[in-house]
Order: sequence, then structure tokens, then C-alpha cells
Amino acid sequence: MSDRFRLTLAQLNPTLGDLAGNAARAKAAWQEARFAGADMVALPEMFITGYNTQDLVRKPAFFTDAIAHIEVLAEECADGPAMGIGGPWFEDGQLFNAYYILKGGKIRSRVLKHHLPNETVFDEVRLYNSGPLGGPYSVGNTRIGTPVCEDAWHEDVSETLAETGAEFLLVPNGSPYYRGKLETRLNHMVARVVETGLPLIYLNMVGGQDDQVFDGASFVLNPGGEMAMILPPFEEELATVDLVRTPEGWRAQEGAKAHQPDAWEQDYRCMVESLRDYCRKTGFGKVLLGLSGGIDSALVATIAVDALGAENVRCVMLPSEYTSQASLEDAEIIAKALGCHYDYVPITESRAAVTNTLAPLFEGTKADITEENIQSRLRGLLLMAMSNKFGAMLLTTGNKSEVAVGYATIYGDMNGGYNPIKDLYKTRVFETCRWRNANHRPWMKGPEGEVITPRVIDKPPSAELREDQKDEDSLPPYEVLDAILTMLIDEEASVADCVAAGFERDTVKRVEHLIYISEYKRFQSAPGTRLTPRAFWLDRRYPIVNRWRDNS
Repeated sequence: MSDRFRLTLAQLNPTLGDLAGNAARAKAAWQEARFAGADMVALPEMFITGYNTQDLVRKPAFFTDAIAHIEVLAEECADGPAMGIGGPWFEDGQLFNAYYILKGGKIRSRVLKHHLPNETVFDEVRLYNSGPLGGPYSVGNTRIGTPVCEDAWHEDVSETLAETGAEFLLVPNGSPYYRGKLETRLNHMVARVVETGLPLIYLNMVGGQDDQVFDGASFVLNPGGEMAMILPPFEEELATVDLVRTPEGWRAQEGAKAHQPDAWEQDYRCMVESLRDYCRKTGFGKVLLGLSGGIDSALVATIAVDALGAENVRCVMLPSEYTSQASLEDAEIIAKALGCHYDYVPITESRAAVTNTLAPLFEGTKADITEENIQSRLRGLLLMAMSNKFGAMLLTTGNKSEVAVGYATIYGDMNGGYNPIKDLYKTRVFETCRWRNANHRPWMKGPEGEVITPRVIDKPPSAELREDQKDEDSLPPYEVLDAILTMLIDEEASVADCVAAGFERDTVKRVEHLIYISEYKRFQSAPGTRLTPRAFWLDRRYPIVNRWRDNS
């Protein structure tokens, strides 16, 4: 019997639907593994299709094509290490989330996912059938147990594999990021290691898919829960781990332990990578945005430059008569600091033309939010025209606080294809700007140093749609608003809970009302980076028509 098993982990970034491209990446990883003398190369869950497929995987032409690509991959990777790769499997009218083991030109084994996640962004119960609890498969004379992603979050699959002869556990994942996710993963995987007494290899994919970002950080645990290896977050990497047979069973040899950054850096990296991949995978090479001189658009511009490079970012200032001189100066300062293209497009004449057109209809009425929204919608119109003309995707710049309470104009500043700060509360926007000014990393394409002038961070936020307007004219202070929103949205707390926490009931009820009446706006809003397990879109699905209110 062999006393050593060499496994190559392919922490890679698939593109959803690019079956040929994903297969080519898998084959390249297999060739590297063969060169490294590996016994097996492992790729993440559903790698051949990309993840999360949503309903696309239910289309027969799609899953048939995916299975055919795996069969060809098996033939092309016949002479060398085994390959583990995730993909769909269809049999007897049932569709499964499967993990394929390829060896010697054939599909040698299939592991069918048993526990199907049906919370947060996952909806697998309606997509797949549950596979049976099974035993390990053999690669050479080594028996490997593979709980597929969610299967490793439950005791039964790993225990069954251990009881039926698995010598170590290989867990392929499509596990998306949220703040603090690594600690959650580690807690669950340590539990599996303690229960089974087996080494565990946790392999996660990287890359962005719509709102989700898969953050990698794959790791290897030895019995007792000791960390033997951990890969970098958010980066593609091929890494080899050697497992050695000892009198006490298999043990993974020590490998590199990559630095895991703090939550501020990981959130920022997540926003950069999500925008970078969203553009790359949808075919947009350039973006543009309205740069108002405010903090939100300043942060989005910085993220865009870090993701795509300054040469691919166009910033547009669209002032009205209510735009302050400070905002004009700040917008230009930020654009110059980032090194990106800057346009100055006043909307005063356009606004006057619309006002004159509507004057006969509005005669006898008082000016109100209607006239304010005209400004925002004119800006949206002009930005979309530039997007169409120059082929650059328009970015939306509303933070989570604004998105939550509807402090944004539909068909105006909500226009756009992607919003990297959609899941970032306003109070975190301030701190994120300070973090970026103080930190620079090699994965950032933007310049080092203070790219967001401090006076943008320090000045009172304002939409500047009327004289002397401040956000706090319409909303509670952001420290109060965000604390209430965190309770009502992220924690699903009651009004009574918020009051017990010290907030005024009238304020809480007003915020609750704004959340509910803004659902129709969120339903039509651009997708954006998911940073928490209660992001707007797939994590939180509320009805648009809803007359219930919490009277606790």
C-alpha cells in the first residue's frame, strides 16, 4: 500500500455557462498536477458549469451539454492523475448536484449531494434531487470521502463516510463570501474532523457571479482540528498537499498558511473583485458613473479604478444650480487623484426645458419632491445616453442605507448595471473610505495614498436637489438609521426589540414604513456586491404589495 497521497487543489474562477472554457481550465490544472506528480487534482463544486447556476441548470440542453463536456474531459485526461470536478448529473428523470471522479479516460465515480441548501442565496431544493448517503470512492488504494459543500455542514454524511472506510475527507465547495464567513466554515469543518478523526480538505472556488463572490481561502485540517494549510482569499491558486499514512492514520503535511485580512480589507476586496468579474464576464471593458462630489460616488469611483484601471473609468459631474462649489471642486479633485477621465455636463438648461414643458400641467401646485426628482432623472438620462454611445456600463452609487429606505430616485440615480456598494451601510461607507486612503494592496489597480479627499468624508451628506439640503432633513442621523436598519433587516428584529434597545418608537416606525414602501424600488434596482447574509436580492425576498406593519 502507498504511504503517501499527493493532492493538487485547484482554487480557480469558473465563468458560469462557459463550459468549454471551464473544461479547458480544468484540463490545464490537471496538466500542472501531473507535472507535480499528483495522484489527484480536485476542482470545486459545479466547476464545469460555474456556480450558482440558478434555474439555468434545469434546462435539459444545458445540463446535457455540461455532462458531455465532463465525458470529453475524462477522455482527454486519461494518462495521469485522477480528477475530481463538480457538475450536474441526470438519471431516471432526476437532476443531481454531483462530484465526478475521472480516471483512465472514464468517469469512475459520482458523488451525489445529499443535503441541499435552501436558505440565503441558495435554492437547491427546487433545482436538484437529494442524492443518497453513500460511501467513499477509491483513487489507487486510497479511499476518499467527499461531502459536497452543504453535506459537510451536517454530521451524517461525514460520519457515514468514516464508518464505511474513508481515509480522509475532500470537501468541494461553491461557498460565497459574507463578512466573517471563514470563521463559520472553520467551526463546522473542525466539528467534522473531531467527529470523524479524519483529515479534511476544504476546497472553495474564487471569483464573482452576479451579486456573489466566492472567496477561496481553501484550507486543510488534521485530526484534532489543527490547521495544516490555508490558501489566500480571492486569488486563484494551485496548491499541492501531501497526505502521509502514519500509525494513527492519514495526516496532511504542513503547507503554507496565507494571511487572512481583516473584515474591512475583505469587504473592499470583495467589492473590487465582484465589479471586475461582473464586467469581465458580461463583456464590459469600461464603466462610467456620475461623480457628485459626495462620498458614495467617490467610493464607487475608487472601487472601479481599483477593479478596472483608471483608463477604463469615466467620471461625469452633472451640476445643477443647487450643486455647491465645494462639490464641484471635490469631484474634480477625486477624478484627478484617481487618474480617470472627467466630464463636466451641466443640467441647468435641460432642467429648465423640462420645467417649462410641465409648467402648464403643474400650474397652481407647489414645488416639491417632483421637481427634485426631475434633476435626478435628467442625470440618469444623460448618463445612460453616454453609456449607450461609449459602450461603458453605468454604475449605480446608492449605499445600503439609501437602498433600504428608498432615498434614491427610480429611473434617475438608480439607473445602472451594477452597484458595488449596495450592501454597505452609510456608516461603513465612511470607514471604508478612510481604510482605502490608508491602505494599498497589489490587487488594486488604482494609485496609492489619499485618493478620497478627507473633506468629502467629513462634510454632511446631501443630495443637493434644493437649497441647503442635508440628508438628515429627511432621515435620522446615519448612526441611528443604520443601527435601526441593522436590527430590522439583518436581524429581523421587531419594533419592540428596537425600542427596547433604546430607539424612539416613532423613529423606528418611520424607518419600518420606509423599508416596506421602497420594496418596489429594490425590485427594479441594479445587482450589487453581497457582503452580508441579508443582502437585498436573493437573501431577502419580501413582497412588493404588503400592508402588514409591526405594531409591537
